[in-house]
Amino acid sequence: MPRPLVIPAGSVDLAGALYLPEGFDPAGSHAAVVLCGPGSSVKEQIAAGYAARLASAGFVALAFDPAHQGASGGEPRDLEDPYRRSADVSCAVDALSVVAGVDPARIGALGICAGGGYAVHAARTDHRIAALGTVVAVDIGAARRRGGADGAALDDLAAARAAEVAAGEPERVPWLPDTVEDAATAGITDPDTLQAVTYYRTSRGHHGRSTNRRLRRSDPLLIGFDAFGLVDLLLTCPLQVVLAGRRGSTGQYEDGERLARLAPNAEDVVVVEGAGHYEMYDVPEYVDRAVAALVPFFRRHL
Repeated sequence: MPRPLVIPAGSVDLAGALYLPEGFDPAGSHAAVVLCGPGSSVKEQIAAGYAARLASAGFVALAFDPAHQGASGGEPRDLEDPYRRSADVSCAVDALSVVAGVDPARIGALGICAGGGYAVHAARTDHRIAALGTVVAVDIGAARRRGGADGAALDDLAAARAAEVAAGEPERVPWLPDTVEDAATAGITDPDTLQAVTYYRTSRGHHGRSTNRRLRRSDPLLIGFDAFGLVDLLLTCPLQVVLAGRRGSTGQYEDGERLARLAPNAEDVVVVEGAGHYEMYDVPEYVDRAVAALVPFFRRHL
């Protein structure tokens, strides 16, 4: 079982879960990895599965809830601020670097889905991160813009925020349909969206603190976010990109390829054939294949 770890993050504390390898020695000097999970997820979901596997391979692994979400502090709740999400990665590195038995010079990061973009954004300028891995990484800002978000959308969001302020009540919107039945009623047929609903909104991956809601005022921040900006100039650490072989609407394949092209020290791109984006969250065969690429990468560089 993971140990709880409080992560100071400015005016709030983040809730962390520390996974320790067998035979962990607090007097030793262990390599460690911070995990940054997908948008809307909590530490008990996707990050937990990867953290447990990394711990089994000998690493200290830290999963955490971002500010404003899960068991972490921060008001208002359900804010998805990509800049804060990236800063939280550095706060997690802070906390991990003073854990007895962790070598602060041997800390890496692993980001999954939108968390991949957030981890990249953090590692560009936080050069304490000695090695970076991503799994189905998505630049959430680019994804929003590919989906049609533009200046007109920002005009609408500005009007919506003005209405919120006047009403005194912030608006929360769903990330996904709340149920499989709701998705069917809405006529959704996109395989990636349906798999996301199946993961987050059924017993397969549901967790009570994963609310499936974000503040509407998050959306302008997301639209303007560039997860991979200046990667070619600033991201100097080694990078391992893992993609799902089946392309789809999340854009993870294209974003991962773009990231690998931009990063000066990207290693080979590993493609998990047969897997879709959301199957990389918890399908053992596919997760194990991703970890089989990540473990030797982190061993080489941490």
